[in-house]
Amino acid sequence: MNIEDFRDYCLGKPGVTEHTPFDPVTLVFKVGGKMFALTDIDTFASVNLKCEPARAVELREQFDFVLPGYHMNKQHWNTVLIGTGVSDAQLRSWTDDSYNLIVASLPKAVRAEYQL
Repeated sequence: MNIEDFRDYCLGKPGVTEHTPFDPVTLVFKVGGKMFALTDIDTFASVNLKCEPARAVELREQFDFVLPGYHMNKQHWNTVLIGTGVSDAQLRSWTDDSYNLIVASLPKAVRAEYQL
């Protein structure tokens, strides 16, 4: 997967917006105003994804290419290294999990707009 494919995948989800709030190269995807994915536009070397705390630890133990979230709350975020073994299917699945976790945290009225 490349940055264009990842961007298209994220933006294809209901209610997703993209921003560069930190600097011109850190691309942030949000739903309901909350982040669910971050990546570097230039290198696409990694993606930060939100994760349930127990699952985050499980993935780090299972895969060498999943690390505690870089510059993020390490209990809730993982950094997935691109080009080091993660499959496109895994990246899409974990992106879905991150998106769904954020949607589930939104107020009920807002959440209904984004559920598939």
